[in-house]
Amino acid sequence: MTKKDYLALSVLLLAGFVTIFDLFVVNIAITNIQTHLQASIFQITLVIVAYEIGFGLLLITGGRLGDLFGRRRLFQLGILAFTLTSLFCGFAPTANFLIAARFLQGLAAALLFPQVYASIRVNFEGENSRRAFGLLGMTLGFAAIAGQTLGGWIVSANVWDLQWRSIFLINAPVGILAFVCSGYINESIARKKTELDWVGVVLSSISIFALLLPLLIGPVFGWPIWCWLLLLLAGVVLLQFIRHEIHYVSQGKTPLFDFDLLKNKQFSLGCLLVLFVYSTASSFFLVFALFLQNGLGFTPLDSGLIFAPASVGFVLSSLNASYWVKRFGSQAIVMGALLYSVSFIALIVTVATLPVATNLLLIVPILILLGYGQGFVMTPLLNIVLAFIHVRFAGMAAGIIATLQLAANRCSFGSRSRQRIRDC
Repeated sequence: MTKKDYLALSVLLLAGFVTIFDLFVVNIAITNIQTHLQASIFQITLVIVAYEIGFGLLLITGGRLGDLFGRRRLFQLGILAFTLTSLFCGFAPTANFLIAARFLQGLAAALLFPQVYASIRVNFEGENSRRAFGLLGMTLGFAAIAGQTLGGWIVSANVWDLQWRSIFLINAPVGILAFVCSGYINESIARKKTELDWVGVVLSSISIFALLLPLLIGPVFGWPIWCWLLLLLAGVVLLQFIRHEIHYVSQGKTPLFDFDLLKNKQFSLGCLLVLFVYSTASSFFLVFALFLQNGLGFTPLDSGLIFAPASVGFVLSSLNASYWVKRFGSQAIVMGALLYSVSFIALIVTVATLPVATNLLLIVPILILLGYGQGFVMTPLLNIVLAFIHVRFAGMAAGIIATLQLAANRCSFGSRSRQRIRDC
């Protein structure tokens, strides 16, 4: 890689970090936000899920927009919007204002995030591509862990008496830096210039909204009837979306979602792996945090720091992942998954059978191994999934992968969120 390549990659990784960090960090600040804004359980639930709904709505569309109008251009638009909406969140005077700002922040993240994947896929080749996707996988995994660890520290530090507002305001200097340095990213655009499939955008957005809202709200309030009706609506609209996309292709036009992607076996298998890996990881973060705080009486800061060994293991394995993938290919993911699973079993046995003092002594090395296995899987996964995709599908595929990651996060611990919010 040239110096310019490293600078471009650094900017892309920085943007990827903040979008995922904001997906997790608010969980740590729930109690603090509720106290200062006097928010109800329903409002604090919406503070959490509004970002995820906005994020999920436009991920596929955001990827397609990058293909059509330029991935660097959409990156710049997305990072500006993300920075501005983060400021709205940080200075929110009421809970309802914060909910609206979080939704807009999620929409901005949806424009930004697919450009990270797509720009790496288009601008890096061969060994450089493996290295870049390895660093991206490490960054995204570390962002999820940092949302637990750094989030607790940021709130507890209470710099300038900002308390929970700091977790949003910290995005401002990061966003400005990313925008200023975005010129290092090479512009890329699909060679075949087509118009955006607006009907597909509307249908997909309705379907995703009708799917995400019940999954996010339903577990908190006991699955009221309207949740089931929305899920039914999501299925009906999804079928109409599929029919529309097939008809759109038959007219010789480029759809929002090209089903030819699913004919690619590597991509299809990779999508299933993404669902599995990210669902188990997300569930672990929340359930273990609940155990530490509700079961062992840890503070948010202390429980956040317990995740530090996992982040150490994750970083160590991510740094070596490129070498192991080069040597063993996709078998490296199998090796990582085995270590990941064994570490989970060891953690469960340790927590269930040993005294608290002994638990803490054994949990640290187990978490290091768990993080190592997690990094072994997540880091090379993105490269293996996207490496077989033609560059003209880069944005579309990136949006699909990001949507699956979000769906996996939510499906895995939606039911656990209920207890976390009610404990406020």
